[in-house]
Amino acid sequence: MALDVALGGTEEIAREDNLITINMGPQHPSTHGVFRLILTLDGETVVAARPVMGYLHRSVEKLSESRTYLQDVVFTDRLDYLAAMTTNLPYAMALEKLAGIEVPERAQYVRVIMCELQRIASHMVAIGTFAADVGTFFTPLLYTFRERERILDIFEMCCGARLTLTYIRYGGVSRDVPEDGVEAIQRFVEIMPDKIDEYERLLTNNEIFIARTRNVGILPPELAIAYSVTGPVLRASGIPYDIRRAEPYSIYDRFEFDIPVRYNGDAYDRYLIRVAEMRQSVRIIEQALRDLPSGEIKAKLPRLFRPARGSAYARTESPKGELGFYVQADGKVEPYRLHIRPPSFINLTALAPLLIGHKVADVVVILGSIDIVMGEVDR
Repeated sequence: MALDVALGGTEEIAREDNLITINMGPQHPSTHGVFRLILTLDGETVVAARPVMGYLHRSVEKLSESRTYLQDVVFTDRLDYLAAMTTNLPYAMALEKLAGIEVPERAQYVRVIMCELQRIASHMVAIGTFAADVGTFFTPLLYTFRERERILDIFEMCCGARLTLTYIRYGGVSRDVPEDGVEAIQRFVEIMPDKIDEYERLLTNNEIFIARTRNVGILPPELAIAYSVTGPVLRASGIPYDIRRAEPYSIYDRFEFDIPVRYNGDAYDRYLIRVAEMRQSVRIIEQALRDLPSGEIKAKLPRLFRPARGSAYARTESPKGELGFYVQADGKVEPYRLHIRPPSFINLTALAPLLIGHKVADVVVILGSIDIVMGEVDR
């Protein structure tokens, strides 16, 4: 067997008989972060794939041990930095479980509203960038980012930040929603159904989009379970598992909403799930706004937060799947241990079998349909 290897910077090409091994990334415009795929090709067909992670590792879990519980909230913002609200929440819930903190009613409603707005914003990025990944659809990216800006404006009204928010904290939220903020949310949920229809007119029945995504990257339900996949990727494979229903947290058991499910498990179904979930998030926000009570937005806590010795785990349904935080306390102002269960990392482990048998042009489409954020993958 002849083996020829050429190295140049990050480029690596190896040939063995009719096979060729190439790198996609680590710096590639369609990899959604610093992520490397080592692909083995037979012509243009993928016969093997190996994901390489770790380029963005920041040692968040270890750094948290030398900072106070409050200071550690900023680390959660920088995991899935496209969904900071939903990464703040499970960390806060783990500490509340650990210390027995009762969260005020108004704060619970505000949390749900903010998390569902964040879910919509995250899915907008997922859909817009996915349309661009498919290759010929840049307009949906502009349309989805147009409405995403409205959500970021609302976040700015509430906490003064747009991306890394540090808004949801143990005991409640950092600030109350101002009156004009409530009005802005109300206006947003009124226009959003028509905007989602607009996205669908661009993509859902588009022949080119369907040809590039249907029956591409099929994930069978048994394989999804074997890889512990969660979120829209799992529900697109026919499994109606959503933690908001399976193990209701916060006040989600008070709202009526459906869990969208598709059964083909391909890139097209993963897109449709996110579209449907945005509609359900609008339903939840409407109900939360209707029932939003007055009152306090944070529990009364000591200036120095020192939970007693013990451990707690809390999990939530983030836009990308199950996000969990395990916190171990030893009576000090900083955690003894902190461990994160990130959905992007777990979902990414199923990528290699999805790619095998597809053309190299489909690799970016399949990767984009999983919707990963490398800040959460590498931590």
